[in-house]
Amino acid sequence: MSELKNVKMEGSNIPAEKIKNPKLCEAIDAMQADGTPENINHMIDEVVEAKFILPAMVKQIPNAVTKNGQTVMSNSTQVQFRLLENGNQEKFFGVFTDIDELIKWKGANDAQKVVTDFDSIAEMVSDPKADVKGFVINPFGKGVTFPKPMVIGIKQQRDYLRREKNTLKNGAAIRFSEPEDYPIDMMAALINHFSTESGVNAAYLRMMEQDGKMSYFIVVDFVGNMEQTFDAIAEVAKPYIDEDNELSMMPFSMEFARNAVKEIEPFYRKEQE
Repeated sequence: MSELKNVKMEGSNIPAEKIKNPKLCEAIDAMQADGTPENINHMIDEVVEAKFILPAMVKQIPNAVTKNGQTVMSNSTQVQFRLLENGNQEKFFGVFTDIDELIKWKGANDAQKVVTDFDSIAEMVSDPKADVKGFVINPFGKGVTFPKPMVIGIKQQRDYLRREKNTLKNGAAIRFSEPEDYPIDMMAALINHFSTESGVNAAYLRMMEQDGKMSYFIVVDFVGNMEQTFDAIAEVAKPYIDEDNELSMMPFSMEFARNAVKEIEPFYRKEQE
């Protein structure tokens, strides 16, 4: 575990002891045994619907608020999360599917248990002020890592589908377009990388605009280990990403991703043997 991360969030009234995710655990087992697009999609579907346990330290912070010339004291809740750190000193949130997985962490007894969901985790991971590279489900068991670009991509899809379903007039639409200036160096680096990855069949690049923010949106048609595939892509692309154009990614097997690249030629396609 690494240093504490300060985050404010809405808590859940569900007791952590009642959090169980048997369907998600089964989906993770299936995905890790056979990384087919169907198994990956099913696992992602279970992740976005799940409730997780997030070990934390919860503090009540007194605040002085002035109203009508009078100072009133109130409390706000501050939640501090411990972060996992990999060999490259990159930090990740660790979340757990149930109490049995949580107690595999030696520090579980000293931590309070916050119940959270994918949307809350995605907001924290996507926070531009947060130096967090993603989150890991069951980091001390059969762990699954969700790197930040993939978290952003899944969250954008969920936001888009919710707006479509609810027809919110004030919701910012997601727009896709061709890059005005193609990131030639990044694409060349990715093409070189994909040529060494037998599981990658094709990759597509689009620009995604949401809330005035532009990002590179890479859709990858692949088979095999999802974590390794997206981690490697993020690492190759990292030198070419700046504050003006962040990166999001999504598997081609997801309907939202396929629609985004419909009638678009991939910038990489695996040579037929």
